[in-house]
Amino acid sequence: MKTNLIMEIDLPLTGYVVPVIFMLMGTACGSDSDHYTMEDYTSVPKMDVHVHLETDRNLFVEKATSDGFRLINVALEYTDGWNDVYRKFSYGLQQEKAHPETVANVTAFAVSDWDSPDWEEKVIHWLDSCFEKGALGVKVWKNIGMVSRDTAGNLIQIDDARFDAIFDHISKQGKTLMGHLAEPKNCWLPLEEMTTNNDRNYYGNHPEYHMYLQPEMPSHEELIQRRDNMLEKHPDLKFVGAHMGSLEYDVDELARTLDRFPNMAVDLAARMGQVFYQTAEDRVKVREFFIRYQDRLLYATDLSDNGSRSEEELHAAMDAAWKRDWEFFVTDNEMNSDLINEPFQGLQLPKDVVDKVFYKNAVHWFGIEE
Repeated sequence: MKTNLIMEIDLPLTGYVVPVIFMLMGTACGSDSDHYTMEDYTSVPKMDVHVHLETDRNLFVEKATSDGFRLINVALEYTDGWNDVYRKFSYGLQQEKAHPETVANVTAFAVSDWDSPDWEEKVIHWLDSCFEKGALGVKVWKNIGMVSRDTAGNLIQIDDARFDAIFDHISKQGKTLMGHLAEPKNCWLPLEEMTTNNDRNYYGNHPEYHMYLQPEMPSHEELIQRRDNMLEKHPDLKFVGAHMGSLEYDVDELARTLDRFPNMAVDLAARMGQVFYQTAEDRVKVREFFIRYQDRLLYATDLSDNGSRSEEELHAAMDAAWKRDWEFFVTDNEMNSDLINEPFQGLQLPKDVVDKVFYKNAVHWFGIEE
């Protein structure tokens, strides 16, 4: 390619050819050095800020270490109230104790005893005990707004005043709130109208969370508005919206929200299908979004290990996600993914943007000491 470019330059004096050759070679080399390649995958420091380790075996962490990843293990309240929180955080602490250079933790709290008069006090006491053990932040899950109810049968919402003292405390302690609030917008659509295959599969298998089937439940817009109400009340709270802040369907809408809330960032966990879908439609727009908001986006996957899969199955799943996403962000390769039906092209982001998305932003938004 360089030879063709040089031959097309018609200069009357042969002596001018040498500088042109060096100029073109220098430009090509400079361009290559501005981007990572697949060969850089294991050597570049990376962080997955949203994983779930619910086992004491080391297979996940050992694979992460060999691939150049650090991890943030995330606890949450699932279906068993405080027992979920205690168990999931305990597993994370075991992993962090065994691998302090690789694993850090985000804790959670339960709302299963919401109407207890000492609920706020119990939550703050629990969070302080977690912070003393090194927890970087606190996770709230989609059960708030979509599942958990008070004793009168009303859904507990994230902008309820009872949360205010807790969120103020998290902020004063210099910790980060991570929020999986609402669901992808596909959740409110029939399966056949969803934009990604992973959403079709998930809601097909989990109809209890498929809001299209439950029209009496809050809309996507209401849940997002309640999240925004909470952020307006707590402008100093450092907030990481899990799963692209449930605005995964439109990078323009996500951009407007990030502009509105300067203390908000988002992770990419389990929403790469929506990124691929938008890239297939308009790669330039998606690439410009990642460059413009390079300080507000954190790489994450929602990968997990509960000890049930074989080593080969687990590592294959980790490879499939991590290497696919690395290829997407660092190359301009033509790609396909089972997450969507259309082909798309990698973004080939500059090195400094990749470094932020994959590592530096996690350090900043979670206050990680290096």
